[in-house]
Amino acid sequence: MTSVFDRDDIQFQVVANHEEQYSIWPDYKAIPNGWRAVGKSGLKKDCLAYIDEVWTDMRPLSLRQKMAEAAAQ
Repeated sequence: MTSVFDRDDIQFQVVANHEEQYSIWPDYKAIPNGWRAVGKSGLKKDCLAYIDEVWTDMRPLSLRQKMAEAAAQ
């Protein structure tokens, strides 16, 4: 059985969690708790290209904040 995430012919949406980590989610499914739509949808390749463009720092938000606090001290 093929996973929906292996398909290139369905619509996905880009989602993010509270740590500003990104993923894709099938457009026809309810977004899981803890994730929110960021306003980009389309074919998988387009959604992944968008994530590559906007998710430039892979560190979770909480880590970036702690590192910024430590650097300010």
